[in-house]
Amino acid sequence: MIKGFTLPRTPKGTASLVPHPPWHYVGNVVAVEYEADQALIEAYLPEPLTLESTKCCIYFVDWQYASAYGEEYLDPAESQYKETIILMSAAYKGEPMAYCPYIWVDQDKAFLRGLIQGWPKQIGETHISKGFTLESKAAPAGRFGATLTVNGKRYIESQLLLNEEDAEMPSPTFSGSALLRYFPNLENEKHHEPLINELVQLKSRDVKVSMVSKGDAKLNFVVSPEHELSDFKPIKVLDGYRFQVALTVDDLKVLEKLI
Repeated sequence: MIKGFTLPRTPKGTASLVPHPPWHYVGNVVAVEYEADQALIEAYLPEPLTLESTKCCIYFVDWQYASAYGEEYLDPAESQYKETIILMSAAYKGEPMAYCPYIWVDQDKAFLRGLIQGWPKQIGETHISKGFTLESKAAPAGRFGATLTVNGKRYIESQLLLNEEDAEMPSPTFSGSALLRYFPNLENEKHHEPLINELVQLKSRDVKVSMVSKGDAKLNFVVSPEHELSDFKPIKVLDGYRFQVALTVDDLKVLEKLI
């Protein structure tokens, strides 16, 4: 008998790319709130989601991961990865919740964990300024930058100047996001009949958030107007944030199975 939570399934079941949940995460976060063009972003929402507002938030996260019984955190190459997440403000039957149209990650295991949950992950490289307690011109206090590159091309760039401590979390937040779990069908003449097509909501638990720092922000989308990501370029940049977050994932809620 072959075993394993994901492929490859093997006699021992230990070769699976992703082990059984729970999955534990802790990360350093740089985030920027902004407003986008309603006429461009509203069409991204799968029914029955509706647009709550034009407010979006982009998160640049430096993650560290561990499985239920593993000590992956002792192997940085195994446990560490970075990702960039774009969230838009949506609502489901009147309940506000975030929706993720785009997300990029730089590691295969994190990529597959995301697809299982419904995050529409692509491969990309996230770069985030590091903070230090020592005074140095190499790391000025309160100043941070974050960028996303894909295949060596810069897609998004941001800068923060933090000047407020103990602020509220940015919004929309990703801990209870609505996600689209979708898996296509390769069988001939059934390409438009997906094997899985459902709207789900992430059920993170044991969520912990550090003190949140807030300040002024700059945000720029470098991609060409022909790239669909440009639909989410900012028309007004709001505030920037920096904080740490920890959470565990081992469940989700199916909101609706879609046709």
